[in-house]
Amino acid sequence: MTEAILHFIDAPRLKEWIHDENELALLDIREHGQYGEDHLFFAVPAPYSTLELDVPRLVPNLSTRIALYADEHSAAAAPAAAQALFRLGYTQVFALKGGISSWKQAGYATFAGVNLPSKTFGELAEHAYGIPTVSATALHSMLQDDQSNVIVLDGRPIEEYRKMNIPGAICCPNGELALRINELAPDPETTIVINCAGRTRSIIGAQTLINLDVPNKVYALENGTQGWYLADLPLEHNSNRLYPEVISDESRPVLQQRAAKLKEKFDLPTVDAATVQGWLADDSRNVFLCDIRTQEEHAHDAPATVQHTPGGQLIQATDQYIGVRKSKIVICDFDGIRAPVVASWLKQLGWEVYLLADPKNLSGLTEPKLPVPELQHTVAIEPAQLAAFIRAADPAAIVLDARASSDYRKNHLAGAVWVIRPTLLAQVDALTPADKAGSAPVLLLGSSVRALQFLAQDLERHGLRNIYICAVTESALEQTGLALEQSDSIPSDAECIDFLFFVHDRHEGNKAAARKYLEWETNLVSQIDRQERNTFLLNH
Repeated sequence: MTEAILHFIDAPRLKEWIHDENELALLDIREHGQYGEDHLFFAVPAPYSTLELDVPRLVPNLSTRIALYADEHSAAAAPAAAQALFRLGYTQVFALKGGISSWKQAGYATFAGVNLPSKTFGELAEHAYGIPTVSATALHSMLQDDQSNVIVLDGRPIEEYRKMNIPGAICCPNGELALRINELAPDPETTIVINCAGRTRSIIGAQTLINLDVPNKVYALENGTQGWYLADLPLEHNSNRLYPEVISDESRPVLQQRAAKLKEKFDLPTVDAATVQGWLADDSRNVFLCDIRTQEEHAHDAPATVQHTPGGQLIQATDQYIGVRKSKIVICDFDGIRAPVVASWLKQLGWEVYLLADPKNLSGLTEPKLPVPELQHTVAIEPAQLAAFIRAADPAAIVLDARASSDYRKNHLAGAVWVIRPTLLAQVDALTPADKAGSAPVLLLGSSVRALQFLAQDLERHGLRNIYICAVTESALEQTGLALEQSDSIPSDAECIDFLFFVHDRHEGNKAAARKYLEWETNLVSQIDRQERNTFLLNH
């Protein structure tokens, strides 16, 4: 099959594209660890390892203008990723000539960390709104005072909350605040403190309640759980104090009135299903349909064509859900309470956002087709068959473990070699005979059958004809009864390109890492240029 021609653009042209009026998917196709250490401000993480699994959701329209880039260490991944996109049907794929190095050589800034636009916006919002904050020591004193009437609400998802939380804090993700706040703090004299792990969700959560005109005093906890820990105060772990699921009938009219005022204040447009269906039929634009409710609600009654994007996280990590700048975001407004809050923040983040009044009227929409790899020489085996396969295989069989590097270090089959897609073919060439068609069996282990299928497709296209894949968990490996190995240094830290060390240590009792992270977060505003700053539309 003839490969499509990949066209390259230079850094100044890419800078123009980022800020012009047309849609652009700016994809960093390096692995998570590489992306998190150094990337363009508006880049969307789309690692080559899982590109075909992620990009249909991030970039639904095949005619989208796509610009991708890598670096000198991943030079081969960029053209390979581009060809993968061409095979999926994308027609406008370009690559940054010289990768991220050429971007820096042209004088443009790059950034460490993740979710850069949202985190930078949070810092700007704190200054623009003058959001009241409370220090960890001051909050601790309030909580120790028996006469104090204060509640601490943790604005992160439940999984993050359970890792560590302020003692006594209740988990209420930011996207749920508008709906749950009356049940959580029915007394208007109760002081409400919103916290997260660092800064952004504390800031956005507190201002959300202020924008809704709740009668209570509201504060953001300065520097979140990290600030609490740096003040030598104890944290709780594995807590289970969660927001109330049931909302009283008396509360709903009040909550809807608050949200309606917010909708008017931010001039949020409402559209109907027929209009949205017309947009979706137009292949010149990307339209993202988002359900910002809880996972349980989404699973119960959301149309299959609507993706689940928890409200707080859609604001905090927009680039994980929306991969195309200047696209349309339609928030499915099921109750008239939570959607206006999320839409108000997305509009200030610079997005074209609408409220869908009748999501259940969406009908006849075709669910996006998931890409299916073309496999002719690959056989899938079940974890229960793994031990028998290993014992029966040729002694020269090659076992490749494509799970996360951290999982491989923790436990892997003795003799298995850790692999990752950007370097897979080079690793295989070093392990297999020159005559690939007659080579010994290659067994690929991983966490996902679909991800393994695309790795197997790469191997088949490379000439291998004797491939087996098996999706396994750590417990499945242990149950095989085969010899297992652990390693703290294989792969080396430098080879663990899928793991972001930048944000990891701050949650592992490392105070220096926590201080470094908070310094990074507060300095983001000073690093962006005028065009990046003007993307945001703060309104209060």
